[in-house]
Amino acid sequence: MMKTILFRFLATAILISAPAAHAQQAGKIFRIGFLDNSNASGIAVLSEAFRQELSKLGWIEGKNLTIEYRFSEQNRERLPELAADLVRLKVDLIVTTGEPPALAAKKATTTIPIVMANAGDPVGSGLVASLARPGGNVTGLSNLGTELNSKRLEVLKDAIPKLVRVGLLRGQGTGILSSQLKEIRPAAVALKLKLEEIETQFGANGLESAFQTAKQKQVGAIMTITSRQFFAERKRIVELAAKHRLPAIYFQKEFVDEGGLMSYGADYDDLFHKAAHYVDKILKGAKPADLPVQQATKFEFVINLKAAKLIGLTLSPEFLSRANRVIQ
Repeated sequence: MMKTILFRFLATAILISAPAAHAQQAGKIFRIGFLDNSNASGIAVLSEAFRQELSKLGWIEGKNLTIEYRFSEQNRERLPELAADLVRLKVDLIVTTGEPPALAAKKATTTIPIVMANAGDPVGSGLVASLARPGGNVTGLSNLGTELNSKRLEVLKDAIPKLVRVGLLRGQGTGILSSQLKEIRPAAVALKLKLEEIETQFGANGLESAFQTAKQKQVGAIMTITSRQFFAERKRIVELAAKHRLPAIYFQKEFVDEGGLMSYGADYDDLFHKAAHYVDKILKGAKPADLPVQQATKFEFVINLKAAKLIGLTLSPEFLSRANRVIQ
């Protein structure tokens, strides 16, 4: 009898306290940080996809969520101070775009959860111990940016069978750049392509100079390494490629939306949508160490025929048939 009374008492206490605890949690306004290596306008299309997915999950800015945005404005050296600023604000979680912001955030804190929206090689860069068991306070998504550079070179060669020399626009620094170069250099050799690496300064003058160098080196086409900084400059890069009549392949479809020739890469909308789901789970109590890192599963090959005609490039019907989308 006493056990029965005790059980009923505990059950009643739980039923009474559960709504109260839920109400307390529901009343909290969570604060998350958003750390990016480019600028607000450059990442806007993806940050909006992230916010929209959060909204679908019930996280409304100003109601139960606030987002603290920090942009390095194309200056990677600012990332450590921006990450430290978010830590000082005691945010509940930090979302990062690309590897440099993720590495800066990880160095700034070992306790605040970090969600990578699109890291290239999270294991190789030391962000996580493994994809299945990330350990620590970092988890999220990989865009396979390092591996897909080789595929982009292959697509470029298929588009222009007589291609001999490719200009590779690359930024400065090490880390993610080194891992991408380790992948793309042997791929170029295997495809019998001469890779002309062009160190590029961001900004109008730096990009113009890079394209002039590409023309001087007599490249037959160009591509860029995968980075948020190049993504932020996509409109200007596309304009310069058209101006210099250089075929180009890019790592995201947004370059093609701006008038670029073609792109092959992960579906970044999908990655940022999934990043919102990681945030949702962690804010509801999940631990980053228990959430496996996911690799991109959706890929897009987009071709812009208008851009091809503009530079006098003819693409075979067989090549066009491989695209997910062809813009007339």
